Amino acid sequence: MKKFSVDYDPHALKKMRKLDASVRKRIKQWIETNLEGCENPRRRGKPLEGELSGFWRYRVGDYRIIAEIQDDKIIIFVINVDKRNDIYK
Repeated sequence: MKKFSVDYDPHALKKMRKLDASVRKRIKQWIETNLEGCENPRRRGKPLEGELSGFWRYRVGDYRIIAEIQDDKIIIFVINVDKRNDIYK
């Protein structure tokens, strides 16, 4: 079975660098444990609706990861990482 890899949008990397070190470590660890090398990334997330339709949301405490799942390339493309209150703005 095919295994997914994770890639990051430059905007998402910039947001990650601005996070507190402990939060950044927790999010990276969650991504490595739950998404990197997984066979079904949809199992852990929820599909978004409205303007963000086609993207998936992953919850890590008070933070959210917005990602695009590209089945043809077997990639989970992380687009944004931010607090729950700010991510959908």
